[in-house]
Amino acid sequence: MNAPIGVIDSGVGGLTVAKEIMKLLPNEQIYYVGDNARCPYGPRPIAEVRKYTWQMATALMQKNIKMLVIACNTATAAALNSLQKNLPIPVIGVIFPGARAAITSSSTKEIAVLGTLGTVKSGAYEKAIKSLVSSSHVVQLACPKFVPLVESDEYEGEFAREMVRETLSELEGESFDTAILGCTHYPLLQGFIEEVFGKGVHVLSSAEETAKDVERHLEYIKQRATRTKPPVHHFYTSGSTPIFTTIIQKWLGIEEPLIHSIRFPKT
Repeated sequence: MNAPIGVIDSGVGGLTVAKEIMKLLPNEQIYYVGDNARCPYGPRPIAEVRKYTWQMATALMQKNIKMLVIACNTATAAALNSLQKNLPIPVIGVIFPGARAAITSSSTKEIAVLGTLGTVKSGAYEKAIKSLVSSSHVVQLACPKFVPLVESDEYEGEFAREMVRETLSELEGESFDTAILGCTHYPLLQGFIEEVFGKGVHVLSSAEETAKDVERHLEYIKQRATRTKPPVHHFYTSGSTPIFTTIIQKWLGIEEPLIHSIRFPKT
């Protein structure tokens, strides 16, 4: 079935998930929505995040998507259950795949979760990890300065390196061998994060595992794309089109991405 897969995020972070889906499933078409104008979601009340996530999902349902991927950890924590119960298509979040990847990676089952304020407050990662191995030890750290760095396209310079080092200094003295990037923006800072943690800590994101979940669901519902030509992906943003375009070009390697503006109700 050649209907598109919908991918939603608070901004550009979900492009890390879209990239892995495109790599694993090159025949699948992606319709991506980034709510850059209202990013970051992390500090917002959970009810507000749920409302915004539903607005993005509703916009993509009008484009006849066959599956929805919530490529935002905060939105997954706030709205995954609600969307799964009420939409007539499969809905996949990023938290459980990330937890599964961390458990698989960790030999000590001591895991650090780096996330937004909303994701950390929800405890969603800790619940997911402990549902897999109840004896796991989980330490969480909110990193509210990371998302603005990425959204402003300032994630590659010395300022970003110092910001990462300063933020992660709060984990000094904690014991863990695996760190989850519990926000899909954070992989764009992964090099700096690995620099701080050193070789003894495996830093991973949920993007690759989420793409595998997408593949498994498509197989199960027998809706893998059968097109013979490369798909044309569409990208929607509620915010700055130039910055959005630049990050897509750099991160996905698409020279002339199809960018559309999208507006959501203010109420």
